[in-house]
Amino acid sequence: AKDKEISYSDLKTLLKKGSGIIVDVRSKDEVDRGRISGSIHIPVENVESDMSLDSAEFKSKFGVAKPSLDSSELIFHCQMGRRGAVATEKARSLGFNDARNYAGGYKEWSEKEGK
Repeated sequence: AKDKEISYSDLKTLLKKGSGIIVDVRSKDEVDRGRISGSIHIPVENVESDMSLDSAEFKSKFGVAKPSLDSSELIFHCQMGRRGAVATEKARSLGFNDARNYAGGYKEWSEKEGK
């Protein structure tokens, strides 16, 4: 399996391509204060249930196609990296073997984006 983490610059490249699924696993309060544009919100405690939805349910809930199990473009993130790592492990245990954690988290993102 690939590296379990993705860097800021690699994440930017993925977003430019418009193909990645970026999953924000923070609380609703945190997301409401700012988020990575295009990300979907799945609180860390819901990762197993939401990533287990069938394709139609996932699309209707989140408005994007559910990533395939072999997707290398499924990225989780939180504020500082810890919950993102937990979410990544949960996704990998469901068979998303190349899921990755953006370890810098929203903290690094907002600093680099100047938000």
